[in-house]
Amino acid sequence: MGEGVGDFERLLLLAILRLEENAYGASIIEDVESRTGREVSNGAVYVALRRLEEKGMLRSKVGDPTPARGGRAKRYYAIRRDGLAALRSARHEWEAMLQGLEAQLEPKS
Repeated sequence: MGEGVGDFERLLLLAILRLEENAYGASIIEDVESRTGREVSNGAVYVALRRLEEKGMLRSKVGDPTPARGGRAKRYYAIRRDGLAALRSARHEWEAMLQGLEAQLEPKS
């Protein structure tokens, strides 16, 4: 599968997986921010998306230009097999590390 991915990259992959054919820069940012409650910078997102594409975990295509965007086109992202594999691996690691800690992670009253 090549290089691994960090936590931020995993968040982007999950957003793209969720958004399906509507995964473009602004929608990805909105999904991550609304679900995590953390603000992300446009620059960091686009750098990470480019890095994920270079790693073979994403593919992108440019859509048709639209008048609403001043004639500019959106770049749409889709997850590739290696991206799914990276998410599955992260999920298995996370679940393995959580085993036996459920009670310790519950809020104390």
